[in-house]
Amino acid sequence: MKLYDTMIDLLADVKDCDREIRFIDGENDESVLSFADLWNEALALLGSLQKRGMTPGDELIIFSKSNKSFVIAFWAAMLGGIVPVPVAVGISDEHKLKLFRILSQLEHVTLFTEMDLLQRLLDYSAEQKMDDIRDLLSTHAVLMSDVEPGAHGEVYTATPDDTAFIQYSSGSTSDPKGVVLTHRNLCVNIRAIVEGFDWRADDQALSWMPLTHDMGLIGFHLSVLAAGMNHAVMDTGVFVRRPLLWMSKASELRATQLCSPNFGYKHFLKLFVRKGLPDVDLSCVKLIINGAEPISWDLCEEFLTALAPHGLKRNTMLPVYGLAEATVGVSFSELGPEYERVIMDRHSLQIGETFRPVDESDPDAVSFVTVGKAIRDVGIRIADDSDSILGPGHIGHIQLHGGSMTETVYSDPDATAALFTEDGWLRTGDCGVFVDDKLVITGRQKDIIIINGQNYYPHDIEEIVARIEGLDLNKVVVAGATPKGGQTEELIAFILYRQDLEEFRPLIDAVRDVVGEQTGIAVDTVVPVPRIPKTTSGKVQRGKLLEAYFDGEFDAVLSELRPSDEGEESFDDDPLVAELEQICRDVAKDRKIGADDNLFEVGVSSLTLTEVVLAIDEKYPGKLDISDLFDYPTLREIAAFLKRDT
Repeated sequence: MKLYDTMIDLLADVKDCDREIRFIDGENDESVLSFADLWNEALALLGSLQKRGMTPGDELIIFSKSNKSFVIAFWAAMLGGIVPVPVAVGISDEHKLKLFRILSQLEHVTLFTEMDLLQRLLDYSAEQKMDDIRDLLSTHAVLMSDVEPGAHGEVYTATPDDTAFIQYSSGSTSDPKGVVLTHRNLCVNIRAIVEGFDWRADDQALSWMPLTHDMGLIGFHLSVLAAGMNHAVMDTGVFVRRPLLWMSKASELRATQLCSPNFGYKHFLKLFVRKGLPDVDLSCVKLIINGAEPISWDLCEEFLTALAPHGLKRNTMLPVYGLAEATVGVSFSELGPEYERVIMDRHSLQIGETFRPVDESDPDAVSFVTVGKAIRDVGIRIADDSDSILGPGHIGHIQLHGGSMTETVYSDPDATAALFTEDGWLRTGDCGVFVDDKLVITGRQKDIIIINGQNYYPHDIEEIVARIEGLDLNKVVVAGATPKGGQTEELIAFILYRQDLEEFRPLIDAVRDVVGEQTGIAVDTVVPVPRIPKTTSGKVQRGKLLEAYFDGEFDAVLSELRPSDEGEESFDDDPLVAELEQICRDVAKDRKIGADDNLFEVGVSSLTLTEVVLAIDEKYPGKLDISDLFDYPTLREIAAFLKRDT
């Protein structure tokens, strides 16, 4: 593939291709935008932005529920030398506060959004008495409806070193950090991606990954656009509500290129094993790109086995490794052969140690899927704590070099300096090892928790938990890890506690409730600990707590805290309410949800709530949508709603 100088050159080159982007916003709700129409509509929006006074170097936050509007706004900014800044739309207060903090960071910012989202932001900023933010929103917001007919923007003459856009990490809420990517970064990585996957113009891509995620935006929009192929973008919310639609559309569109992190396979399978997809043919699929979070061998096996009768081939599963600071792509598995794994002794994974292979039956065995070799223009090395290079078979810090590496964290010289070694290699914060020349990711040095493909910083969640009466930051440690035999990462909260265990039970519920309400994610386990290990400099040692947890040191106390079936409350007298209670207990096994509990305040994740709605939909098809929960947030209210709608 040709190496472009800028993304503007790239779009100008492919705009005349007879190709299209299909936006899937529902089972029967789709729209199509040709590459040529994308160019024209982006120029029209750019004209309106420029009439508002926006100039090259200004920032445009894209905060939109519409994938089509997002793509047009992204390219409108890009074509005008304006810097697009994608930010995910969420329903929690933390999502709004993150947006406000990003607004405060940027120097010459305008917000692109929809009227209903803008009104929510205005209302919330007024409630929080954030007058500066409210004034900024009132004067520096633009809507798609503001585009003037006939407006035509002036295309900017960019250089490879100009900032193309800024990626903000999905979980950095209290102190958002924006990774600055240049046109060179993008063009170099996109060429490597297209070549590494051997993408052709006659391929068809389908993705439900959010466009605010580097894999969704760069991997499955910008790169497939560069390859000149048709691609479909399914709304992430649609996938969450109707996961089977993913493979139905893959079959219908004859998609050859798919992608998903771990949680997508797990979410899909939960419904697939109950309902199936009798008329789906997946023999068209060439690759399913698997990345964005630690890869579970068992989950891959379960997914491939389940869909084999539908023609899905085992060698379609392609594990990859990447990160935002490297644009997105770092290493890909080899095309053709089936994916592989390495089984190690989990006690041999310290920095500088040589890993010890063990048999799968070993009680300390941990399985890692290999993620292949470095893609074009990327160098990978494994280093010790002093940044000295380690040999094959040694566990160490993964460090990168190449033209796709960012050079700057936006307006944060300290974070920028910390990102690089003295000789200029990028610190990924991940740990790994080369086994037979293939990279294996063994863990993380950086304190990042990955849940449902999204990054969360422990200190953000710890600050939320510390708001509970009787707690403070010195008593709370949050960490994430995948347990032995697990398929996805668990969120574990360690609470400093030395009193009677019986009195700890309400604290478990309080922790789950406040985290679920504020972030939309679920705390899997809450552990009382007698002490919190720290370094001599006072830094919390999360790794030691996790090691103790997985070594079983807390098993006895957790067993004592586990709810007993004895004395369990009986189901509600109303048969329909009782049925809904049973559905909740089947889906959210570790939570007892009563008839009058507010579903948004019981400490379950937004994904679990969606699974509850899916289970209800199986019993009462077409009667309840996830959006109905805002009006009917308790099981009793849902039951009354279902009865009215019957």
